[in-house]
Amino acid sequence: MNASAPAWTPVCRVEDIPVLGARRIARERGVQVAVFRTAEDEVFALLDRCPHKGGPLSQGIVHGRHVACPLHNWNIGLVDGEARAPDAGCTPRFAVKVEGGQVFLDALELATKALDLRAPVAGPGQKPDQVGKACA
Repeated sequence: MNASAPAWTPVCRVEDIPVLGARRIARERGVQVAVFRTAEDEVFALLDRCPHKGGPLSQGIVHGRHVACPLHNWNIGLVDGEARAPDAGCTPRFAVKVEGGQVFLDALELATKALDLRAPVAGPGQKPDQVGKACA
């Protein structure tokens, strides 16, 4: 297997994700992943952790291609994981594939990406360029 080729693993069906909502995907280690569904049935996956105070994005409100964090209403882009101005920061995103109504995530990303629970979130004394450095 090519090291850069995704190892797609099924995680749920599109119909299992509420329209304008999310479903949490458990991982063996690290923060869970939130899989979101837009009104247009687009599917995105982000770490289930707001870059502001660590709120659960899976409990936020999906609008367009963004999710509003339930704690302080930060708007996070589903496409890129970036907070929208005036807020600054980002949350890691995960590759998604939808085929035949099935949602797949890359097993290697699930096992290795964004496992550090101490990854930066915004806080007192933290400069905007320091927030979310673990986002890529």
